[in-house]
Amino acid sequence: MSKQSEFYTKLKESLDNESTYPSEYLFKFIVPMTKNQLAEVKEVFNLPGVTVKIKASKTNKYNSVSVRMIVKNSDEIIEKYKEVALVEGIISL
Repeated sequence: MSKQSEFYTKLKESLDNESTYPSEYLFKFIVPMTKNQLAEVKEVFNLPGVTVKIKASKTNKYNSVSVRMIVKNSDEIIEKYKEVALVEGIISL
């Protein structure tokens, strides 16, 4: 099993043990401002009822992005993390 697969398996177990669904989930990311990464993240979460808050760093090199979303289950959370992982330079918190 790859490290990434192992990470998502552990995350799923943790989410299933600590949460009841449907529920609101808070995603947090650090997004570089070097290209159009912010638009890519917004596109992943371009869904009704999703709230996206963006705060620029003091040096304007990064954006802190918080996304609140109602999720049906832990699989939906993991799917969003996998989609966002494709964005160059993003850090998931």
